[in-house]
Amino acid sequence: MKIEQIYTGCLAQGAYFIESEGEAVVIDPLREVKPYLDRAEQADLKIKYVLETHFHADFVSGHLDLATKSGATIVYGPTAQPGFEAHVATDGEILSVGKLKIKVLHTPGHTMESSSYLLMDENGKETALFSGDTLFIGDVGRPDLAQKAANMTQEGLASLLFDSLRNKIMPLNDDVIVYPAHGAGSACGKNMSKETTDTLGNQKKTNYALRANMTREEFIKEVTDGLMPPPAYFPLNVKMNKLGYDSIDEVLQRGQQALSAAAFEAAANETDALILDTRDPEVFAKGFIPNSINIGIDGSFAPWVGAMIPDIEQPILLVTDPGREEEVIIRLARVGYDKAFGYLQGGFASWKAAGNEVETIKSVTTAEMVKLAQTGGMPILDVRKASEYYSEHVINALNGPLDYINDSMLMIDKNQTYLVHCAGGYRSMIFISVLKARGYDNLINVSGGFAQIKKEGVMPVTDYVCPTTML
Repeated sequence: MKIEQIYTGCLAQGAYFIESEGEAVVIDPLREVKPYLDRAEQADLKIKYVLETHFHADFVSGHLDLATKSGATIVYGPTAQPGFEAHVATDGEILSVGKLKIKVLHTPGHTMESSSYLLMDENGKETALFSGDTLFIGDVGRPDLAQKAANMTQEGLASLLFDSLRNKIMPLNDDVIVYPAHGAGSACGKNMSKETTDTLGNQKKTNYALRANMTREEFIKEVTDGLMPPPAYFPLNVKMNKLGYDSIDEVLQRGQQALSAAAFEAAANETDALILDTRDPEVFAKGFIPNSINIGIDGSFAPWVGAMIPDIEQPILLVTDPGREEEVIIRLARVGYDKAFGYLQGGFASWKAAGNEVETIKSVTTAEMVKLAQTGGMPILDVRKASEYYSEHVINALNGPLDYINDSMLMIDKNQTYLVHCAGGYRSMIFISVLKARGYDNLINVSGGFAQIKKEGVMPVTDYVCPTTML
């Protein structure tokens, strides 16, 4: 028996590859399925099942492509109604994989079809629980995402989650290893641990939602406290996961059209395409195509694409570091943005070499920020999440979270110059680039962000308060 956790930091997502006696199972695969197929081929394994813990909201699963290419059967838990061929298991059903057994546990609450998969070794010992978004390390799945589909309130779903945890998961042995679908950084829970696995026994001791003496009412109150509205792309991803989508091969072929600077400019002028520049924020600031927005590929790329681009059908033209085009297209597809239809051949250098118009964004050091704030009277705008801001911030700084940029924009005076920072410089450049494309020209980026401000002690900050939520 071998269990491999395949963790993707950008999405804080864990997929799993389990093998035994020539057979394999993949749980919650990402959109690009080649890594799973390669593992199977290299070890001479047949992928028997693709197990889905639920209809994911934060990413598009690779279940359809993987099943098509491997011949595997897609499995969902009870009540799921997929728009494609799949096996909808019954509660308690046993699946065989090599010498292993996998028991389906229906654990509704995060969504109605949410299910966990309990792995039993060749001796029948319960060894691992693949808990999906039902149980995280340090947290549980938020109960507000499936309200419309379930025709229930978040409190009603939380009540179901309470029963699922106490009736299906907490009675399991303490030495069972918990393998969740997400870790810290995911918007599917409030305050997950940075650890990506743990024993169930330790979770019973440390996870606030598994307190043995917790009443239903206490659970509902604590689980729903601190929830923020989910990203707008979540229901669109659920729809794709439930009804189907284009093959990743088609998406890659469509996106990998190399366009000269002239062809790129023509495509931008003739369509309503968004120009997405995925270079490093500091590099972007020194020169970029007018009206393009920056979401750096080396940060939390996919979630911020989902937060900033409301329509997953939006046509996209790409500016990338040369050689990273395929990576960008795949990572867009992970969250359902399949409509990239070309990239700038030779990168931004080719645009500049063609003599086309170029724009820049001013960045300043923390020392320069202090001077501009104190002597120039420029307000400081902190674009971190509200939970980060309330935890600790520069005294007198305004908070305009990037997560809710349309609301944050309303607090900005176009005639006023602002010093903009986030935690380290990634999100502030997204914020400034989006607003610059909307005609806001008086925003200055603070290099290094709050981390650098605090490290250098250049400005007074509020006392630290431990956040109750990371949303």
